[in-house]
Amino acid sequence: MLRLQAIGNLGKDCITNTVSGKNVINFAIAHTEKFKDAQGVQKEKTTWVDCAYWSEKTGIAPYLKKGQLVYVEGNPELKTYTKNDGTAGTSLTLRVSNIQLLGGASRSDTGGNENAAPGNYTQNRQASVTTEISEGTDDLPF
Repeated sequence: MLRLQAIGNLGKDCITNTVSGKNVINFAIAHTEKFKDAQGVQKEKTTWVDCAYWSEKTGIAPYLKKGQLVYVEGNPELKTYTKNDGTAGTSLTLRVSNIQLLGGASRSDTGGNENAAPGNYTQNRQASVTTEISEGTDDLPF
């Protein structure tokens, strides 16, 4: 079995569909790597991963907005296709089994308050679906 773990930002808001009676959430994440080439020039390389999250529960969908930092895990698949210019291309598709929101809430979720407490929302299809939204640590007994 081949598993892939990735952390990246959503390129656009997710799309929720129903295919043959099953729910799927489609989104794409981008990971940008910065490095210097042999001449010392700063370069960037962005890798896009198309994601399909097949789940009965779609409660995470409203949180999958453009720019959101997420962790995804699942089974990867390389697909080949022909580009418009006739050259061959490949795309990386991930059948997501685990997804976690990382970072803080977006500005639209907090009414413009950038200092709002960060949220943590996790869905894992292999176990029962768990939802956890942290509300701070002010009321912890220790």
